[in-house]
Amino acid sequence: MSEKTVVVALGHKALGTTLPEQKTATREAAKAIADLVEEGANVVISHSNGPQVGMIHTAMNEFGKAHPDYTFAPMSVCSAMSQGYIGYDLQNAIRAELLSRGIYKPVATILTQVVIDPYDEAFGEPEKIIGRVLNSKEAESEEEKGNFVTETAKGEYRRILAAPKPQKIIELETIRTLANAGQVVIAAGGGGIPVMEQGIDLHGASAIIEKDLASELLAEELDADTLLILTSVEKVSLNKDTDNETLLGTVSVDDANKYIAENQFAAGSMLPKIEAAVSFASKGNGHRTIITDIAHARDGYREKTGTIIK
Repeated sequence: MSEKTVVVALGHKALGTTLPEQKTATREAAKAIADLVEEGANVVISHSNGPQVGMIHTAMNEFGKAHPDYTFAPMSVCSAMSQGYIGYDLQNAIRAELLSRGIYKPVATILTQVVIDPYDEAFGEPEKIIGRVLNSKEAESEEEKGNFVTETAKGEYRRILAAPKPQKIIELETIRTLANAGQVVIAAGGGGIPVMEQGIDLHGASAIIEKDLASELLAEELDADTLLILTSVEKVSLNKDTDNETLLGTVSVDDANKYIAENQFAAGSMLPKIEAAVSFASKGNGHRTIITDIAHARDGYREKTGTIIK
């Protein structure tokens, strides 16, 4: 692909939580995407879906409890639903923003499945909290079904899911074809729908794929030159929330690995972003990862701000 291809990973701050918040947030995200298009970049977008998939999972399962004739919605189906409705708002917001700037470029959302390894060690240590608060009886019922739960407060429980590493993007060639044709593509939302290969069939898995790791795989497979991770901070910090807090500018892969070994980054928060950044930048060929917030997307792309790993 073009050396100016950028994969943009939108965090949940760029999407909001409720339906009205999402409408507003996607309009702001669209401005950042349009800025990158004006910079001459081919843009492929991935995004978070944490609040959205949790809402869908809770709603579908509450519906199943109230209507016994309906089956409960598996996690893979909830993930697919979240991709569809986030993509709907996001692609319409981007389309409108581009047209307002006189840019005529198609925008498409691709329902994306991502293959995981059924033997991934993450299945032995699930950690991603999902769904509503359960009482002890409901938690016991979930465990009888083979699901994992964790106590989040005294007498309160919630389901937890594994976060296996992404192995392969099923719709990769579709994404590549559209991006090569100059379209803005939204793909691998929420890390993709987790699936397992069984012969020629794909079966949904009860798991959550880390969005940043899926974004890195997408950028790598598309041979993009930039992975732009948009999160809640302008720059990544060392010794965060201490008197010795230091903001990181340009960082080498070796230094980033050293900071990971020092446990500088919070698991489930900044750590997967740094791991994705290092993985992509270490592939060479001029690959770089930029971590910044949505307000500084264009300046980050220009390397005027943000944390840059290369």
